[in-house]
Amino acid sequence: MNKTELMRKRCKPCEGNVPQLTILQSEEYLKQAKGWTLEGKRITKKFKFKNFKETMKFVNKVADLAEREGHHPDMEVSYGYVIINLTTHAINGLSENDFILAVKINQLNF
Repeated sequence: MNKTELMRKRCKPCEGNVPQLTILQSEEYLKQAKGWTLEGKRITKKFKFKNFKETMKFVNKVADLAEREGHHPDMEVSYGYVIINLTTHAINGLSENDFILAVKINQLNF
């Protein structure tokens, strides 16, 4: 699956009824999510900005995207950067949703 395919997909509601991706599956998906790293049962990326206002603009864009997709990241917000962690809490691991959202976050204009 390539990045374009992930961009066309939508996150599916997950209530724990899907299996976690294996490490090998996660590594394959990760190839499409530039700059993201696999850390156990999550993927993470740090985004840097020139000031707090730009940081918050990005956070709000991510929040809008997450609401549209119905899949919400954990975010650590500070002056000049945001660390985003994606995992599917309902299954305590990674699902396709995490990589869909990662690819779409990468495409935000910031």
